[in-house]
Amino acid sequence: MKIMNRLGSLALVATLAGCATTASNPQDPLEGFNRAVFSFNDTLDKVALKPVATAYRNWLPSFVQTGVNNFFGNLGDVWSSVNGFLQGNVADGTSDVMRVAVNSTLGLGGLLDISSEAGLQKHNKDFGQTLGKWGVGSGPYLVLPLFGPSNIRDTAALPVDMYGDIWSYKYPVRWRNTGSVVRLIDKRANLLDAGDLLEGAALDKYEFVRDAYTQRRESQIHGNADDNGSGDKADKPAKSKSTDE
Repeated sequence: MKIMNRLGSLALVATLAGCATTASNPQDPLEGFNRAVFSFNDTLDKVALKPVATAYRNWLPSFVQTGVNNFFGNLGDVWSSVNGFLQGNVADGTSDVMRVAVNSTLGLGGLLDISSEAGLQKHNKDFGQTLGKWGVGSGPYLVLPLFGPSNIRDTAALPVDMYGDIWSYKYPVRWRNTGSVVRLIDKRANLLDAGDLLEGAALDKYEFVRDAYTQRRESQIHGNADDNGSGDKADKPAKSKSTDE
């Protein structure tokens, strides 16, 4: 409940801050606030997270990195399967259940991704996608401190995703916290090449990330909806000069 209250307060502050700003993109009325948070996140990444992730990738043996990625990916498949069923996609939900079963047994507790090699696709579904599947619009774009790009719908869904993460129930707490830090570093290490490309290519890094996130989420929602032959028009972002190229 504390997490939900904090995120709710954050959304309220963002809304109030956005009232005093003028945005060129109608999908981003909170641009002034979002750019400030984006700058904070970017600075924190440069001085702390990126250097640690770089050291992690350069010094830790690749097979260990692969094992870490597979382990947490296997845990993520549990919540992905739940969202598959919630979205009415029995095939994807069942496939993710099978992935967890195979990788948790033959894959040595998830350290090996046997399922992908066997042709079982990974889906990475979350509760924000589930809400979008059932017609909940995305709402304005929103950048969250530490969490990064989001929107009002996905921000509201974030506490549910947190509670659905089975690692959050790991005890003792010191192991849970250590694993959470390792998971974060591993995720950032996997994005190092993309981040370097972004630094060199984007004239406006904020706009590039915003548009990429919005388009990706739209694709995820439409892809999930198209499985059942219906589109999710509520989630289509409004066109603007920055995205309509």
